[in-house]
Amino acid sequence: MIRPDSGLLTDLYELTMAAGYVQTGFQARATFELFVREMPPHRSYLVVAGLEQALEYLERVHFAADEIAYLRRHPVFANVGEAFFRYLEQFRFTGDVWAMPEGSIFFPAEPLLRVTAPIAEAQILETYLLATLNHQSLVATKAARIVTAAGGRQVIDFGTRRAQGIEAGMLAARAAYIGGCDGTSNVAAGHRFGIPTYGTQAHSWIMAYEQEEEAFRRFQEVFPEYAILLVDTYDVRAAIEKIIAGGRKPRGIRLDSGDLVADSQWARRRLQQAGWGDVQIFASGNLDEYRIAALIERGAEIDGFGVGTALVTSEDAPALGVVYKLVEVEAEEERRLAAKFSDAKTTYPGRKQVFRFCDARGEFYQDLIALEDERPAGGEPLLVPVMRGGKRLQPAPPLAELRERCANALRHLPAALRRLETTSTYPVRYSQQLEALQQAVRKRYRGGVAAPKR
Repeated sequence: MIRPDSGLLTDLYELTMAAGYVQTGFQARATFELFVREMPPHRSYLVVAGLEQALEYLERVHFAADEIAYLRRHPVFANVGEAFFRYLEQFRFTGDVWAMPEGSIFFPAEPLLRVTAPIAEAQILETYLLATLNHQSLVATKAARIVTAAGGRQVIDFGTRRAQGIEAGMLAARAAYIGGCDGTSNVAAGHRFGIPTYGTQAHSWIMAYEQEEEAFRRFQEVFPEYAILLVDTYDVRAAIEKIIAGGRKPRGIRLDSGDLVADSQWARRRLQQAGWGDVQIFASGNLDEYRIAALIERGAEIDGFGVGTALVTSEDAPALGVVYKLVEVEAEEERRLAAKFSDAKTTYPGRKQVFRFCDARGEFYQDLIALEDERPAGGEPLLVPVMRGGKRLQPAPPLAELRERCANALRHLPAALRRLETTSTYPVRYSQQLEALQQAVRKRYRGGVAAPKR
């Protein structure tokens, strides 16, 4: 199994570029910025998640002897000199990182991470940073939408079994918690991250016993305070009658199929008649934010939702399209700006900061992407320093703090952007100074004008 801090967790072209830099003696210090080009379908905001895993990797990444030996044998490196392999033996991340804290709201074109490091280092790390922030931000955003749809009702991540791999499921549980979910079914995520864990029972437990009432009784004997009984294996209403006849009140019941509106309404009335009005009704089964919103609108009597596939895969918008672009190169005491001008993929040069503006009520109304040394009046800078010289500046904050940051940001987001379906877009613009600088760099590449310096 590949080590989680392996330098091989990258694309081949990152290593070929690094080898080229080393072999040609190109020792520039470079700045890359990570951002999303455009909003995915059905999204009006995005949530930052995955920074902690990115920083852990940056602090620990290295190449083991067997990994370097593998690269020595690789045919693409047949003409690469010994200096590159010695470089890999000593490889450590030594750069600086600025980032938006996890749980922050961000929008397309806004850098959520900025890396300044020797160019070969920064290049090798691209793939890991993109994969980590793309996946968790995707899931955190989906979770925030589902939690909004639930309107204060409990939402639990049930998605590990439907994730693209077990590690993806565990990190999705983390991201979902940041996005507002109340917990996860993933026990490893509970252990590793301190996320509350929840579980009920499977249909197999019910079917393992000859009589459904025996399955209920035995489960309640073992878990008298935590039994949430699955009632749709055979017949929902008959199952609830059996539970009531048994005389032992469960913590809750779970509906996993069928007409969730009608069954939940009937279940609530019947449980109240039995004097069990505080028994929770939990629902699961191919749920997402749209179906949850529809259930609530139709009057479903449901206290909580378990969401799986739609959450961990962000089923309706399964990719963010995060990119990592060079914006500045510093070599031989000269700083040169870099930008891309191909159609539909234009980038802006220079190290940037994102400033957020709020009205008197604290509601966000505009973001400004500016150069890092600009100071627009009234704007709050969103990027903060998180690493210097390859070392983190602060310990990892508690996950609950990141979750609260997300919840607070959503409260201050314009109401139109919190709707599941909206045509509203949040205003993000570039500063005049940044626009002028981009035009100067464009002229340099297209008209032979001297490169602008900063």
